[in-house]
Amino acid sequence: MTRPLRYALLSVRELLTSAGPFALLALGLLVLAYLWLDPNPPRQVTLATGPAQSAYDEFGKRYAKALAAFGIDVQLIESEGAAHNLALLAEGKVDLGFVQGGSGEPQAEEQRQLVSLGSLFVEPLWLFYRSPKPLGALADFKHLRMNIGTTGSGVPRLMAQLFELNRMNERDLVLTRLAQTPATVTFLNHGLDALLFASAPESSMVQMLLQTPGVRLMNFAQSEAYSRRFPFLTPVILPRGVVDLAKDIPAQDVRLVATTTTLLAGPKVHPAVLQLFSQTAQNLHSPAGWFSRMREFPNLEHTEFAVSDEAQRAIRNGTPLLQRYLPFAYANLIERMWLALGIILAVLLPLSRVVPPLYEFRIRSRVFRWYGQLRSIEERATDPAQAMPALLEELRQLAVRVEKINVPLSYADELYALRNHIEGVRQRLAKDWHQCC
Repeated sequence: MTRPLRYALLSVRELLTSAGPFALLALGLLVLAYLWLDPNPPRQVTLATGPAQSAYDEFGKRYAKALAAFGIDVQLIESEGAAHNLALLAEGKVDLGFVQGGSGEPQAEEQRQLVSLGSLFVEPLWLFYRSPKPLGALADFKHLRMNIGTTGSGVPRLMAQLFELNRMNERDLVLTRLAQTPATVTFLNHGLDALLFASAPESSMVQMLLQTPGVRLMNFAQSEAYSRRFPFLTPVILPRGVVDLAKDIPAQDVRLVATTTTLLAGPKVHPAVLQLFSQTAQNLHSPAGWFSRMREFPNLEHTEFAVSDEAQRAIRNGTPLLQRYLPFAYANLIERMWLALGIILAVLLPLSRVVPPLYEFRIRSRVFRWYGQLRSIEERATDPAQAMPALLEELRQLAVRVEKINVPLSYADELYALRNHIEGVRQRLAKDWHQCC
């Protein structure tokens, strides 16, 4: 090994030795911060959707496909609907679920901890019926056989409020509570006179019934009044021809009253998962639809639950800057750890000032520790009982050992000073010995 390389390696070794405790402390703090923050999301989450062929079911499949690209497996849990989803969330049986406005009681203790990812889309009340003449008010359905959906769908609870507002006693109505698919089959077979859905237009059932001959859609002429009485309801208009322009379906604008659907998450859902779902919602629900303009959804309005911080950032700011240039795993790690990294740096920067003095001390100690032995020889030389040849031999051995010391070139002057001092002591002792003998 060449001498310059030996000097370089020596300098690196001493530097690593000096900075070793500092590096171990930094590594330990990083590990503790990682374990505490838990920045990486779980690989599997559960999402409560709704009945088969419903809008919730369709959107659930889209979310699952989108998050699969990030390595997260979304398990879709089929349910009866919004109210059932809310119950599953409150019991902690699922991580996320679609819930429509008016389905629950946010003031309930088990629901207070749930957070919303914003309003995603509107779910109009689709009241399909068969009648020789158009019906324009709920009171007109008093003597008709009407299906209002299962209890788990949340629609019966909503309709109970609307019936009460219209002074209609449920006991005097002919109501059934069948699931969507069997209710639709019964309706098409004339076993029911009216069929009520609360669903987004993406539902295949809704789109099929809108184009079925002989089936009418009720025009909620009082939609504005309903929205004023219930804050979770909003008036919407189904534009003429939006279903099928060629066939002019519907033949005129239809006023509807709609609830707003949100995606709720449990209190233990990882923040990174909430962020991914919120960003996916931006892509799935921002295009223009039958009842919304471009980028109208998702938004922070018409939600009865507290909106999570991740959803607010996604809705207001879009995709975070780092995720535009880095894979999600790395960007998420930096985003979740940056505060901890800042605190660690604030602690370690003052401590790092110890490293250069410690490094200098270790290098100079390789030289200075020999001065103790040199002084010991000088002090013993003043004792007449000491044999001078023995002291001179100690000086010779000391000089040999010092010759083997390696220090970085920047500290070579101290090494040469030590050699000169050893030689100076040797010459003085030798001179005194010759003069005395």
